[in-house]
Amino acid sequence: MKRPFHYTAWAVPLLLLVMLLPFLWLLQMSFKPTDMILEFPPRMVFMPTLEHYRGLWNGEFPASFVNSLVTSTVSTALALLLGVPAAYALSRWSGRGRFGLGLSILLTRMAPPIAFTIPFFLAYRYLGLLDTRTGLIIIYMTFNLPLVIWMMQPFFDAVPASLEEAALMDGAGFPTVFLEIVMPMATAGIAATAILCFLYAWNDFFFALILTRTDARTAPVAVVNFMNYEGWEWGKIAAGGSLVMAPVLVFSLMVRRYLVSGLTAGAVKG
Repeated sequence: MKRPFHYTAWAVPLLLLVMLLPFLWLLQMSFKPTDMILEFPPRMVFMPTLEHYRGLWNGEFPASFVNSLVTSTVSTALALLLGVPAAYALSRWSGRGRFGLGLSILLTRMAPPIAFTIPFFLAYRYLGLLDTRTGLIIIYMTFNLPLVIWMMQPFFDAVPASLEEAALMDGAGFPTVFLEIVMPMATAGIAATAILCFLYAWNDFFFALILTRTDARTAPVAVVNFMNYEGWEWGKIAAGGSLVMAPVLVFSLMVRRYLVSGLTAGAVKG
């Protein structure tokens, strides 16, 4: 019996190839000798070289990469530390105006970054936070906090309040109930939220361009600096772009199970 033809059998790999093609093209450019990068038609067979990566290593790019790693990780951790308890409190609050309060928190996340640029720039200049990691951490945490609250609230809504009440009646304190009963049941949501927060901070270009100069410059801004009046250093741009994408891909693959289950559960519960 002839099996029915499923379009998804070839559509999914084809779509995946189209999505990965820009990354694969960038990656092969990073290993090409400089004189072959802009050749047309492009040469697909060549002797790989590490000259562009060595150029990055000997420049200011490693410091920028560390700045991105530190600001993204710390801002994500702080946003979760403050946002998760706030989401739990909002979930357990039964008073009127709960939906309006949650919506108003999310609206601050929907505003375009340009709306906050001048106030943050003036405040940072007065406080001495321009071109500092602390300044970037604060602004990334500020923008990620509404996202954490909004995403985590449906997960806490799904935790039966009767479990907490039973534990409290058995003599457990509220910290024990929250840490040992509520938090484990929201692990998938926390993982998915952490990934989205990290990606936002890691991929940010606008705030890092406006609020940093040299000391706190992040990796995306450092890559753009290879486009200057003397010419575009395509090899370093490709190598830097590949390195910027690498942590995101590795991190996403490591926690893909939590990401899929967390986003799916959030969509259903929300």
